[in-house]
Amino acid sequence: MKSMTGYALTEKTEPNSFISLEIKSYNSRYLDLNLNFPFWLSALEPVFRAFFSERIARGKVEVSLHVKDADIDVDILTNTKVAKAYAKAMREVAEAAGINPEIDINRFSEKDGVIIIERNIDIPAWENTLLPIFEETFTKYDKTRLDEGDVLKKDILANLDRIYASLKVIKKHAPQMEEIFCQNIKERFTELLGSEINEQRIMQEVAVMLVKYTINEEIVRLEAHCNSLSHELKKNEPIGKKLDFICQEINREINTIGSKNQMIEMSQSIIEVKDALENIREQSRNVE
Repeated sequence: MKSMTGYALTEKTEPNSFISLEIKSYNSRYLDLNLNFPFWLSALEPVFRAFFSERIARGKVEVSLHVKDADIDVDILTNTKVAKAYAKAMREVAEAAGINPEIDINRFSEKDGVIIIERNIDIPAWENTLLPIFEETFTKYDKTRLDEGDVLKKDILANLDRIYASLKVIKKHAPQMEEIFCQNIKERFTELLGSEINEQRIMQEVAVMLVKYTINEEIVRLEAHCNSLSHELKKNEPIGKKLDFICQEINREINTIGSKNQMIEMSQSIIEVKDALENIREQSRNVE
């Protein structure tokens, strides 16, 4: 089990450059991948986007690649046609405004298309250089997610044990609650109808109502959901979304039990289940 939170940084000095790669991630319902590459390596973004998509199921992931002192062949070209057009336009503006038409060469050279810089990038060579660095950094990053995942698992299991313990108490009191319910209904019938209705008719009515108000089915489903949660925690795959779903099912069952409850002795156990479940839901939001 892995957390969605992770971090790793690798810095490498290559023969012709210094490379820094940082990976960090946070919680997110889906995979939100943001790559920050030098613009001259943007052609490699699809390659490394696939690299991460194959390895991460969900989370907000930020990848920052910095390359310094790279030995890159550069061609500097000038577009004289564009330069002349800019110069003519600037002289006409100066003449119309009645100002000195002198042209600042520094500002002039910044105009789009006047000076063109072409970098001769060997993209396949850079991919071969970067791939081992990405693999090394991802291994470190993934370990932080595994370590955090172990912490989350221990906390979830501790809260699951609380639910099992409370469920045991609820199961113990369930038959007693049925007896109390039956007795209350019988007393209510007797109070309203006196001796005009026989015992057999009362028991038939009680049996019909008991089907609606018994919690046996909820207990069975609640225990099954807890067992499913325990089973999921043993898997070595992304389980965050499954945990979310199972927690919703547990919440539905315990709420139904709470609405049917008629015993003070059971109330504390219901509260305990809800509290433990809320802790599990909070932690599952961090699970990949």
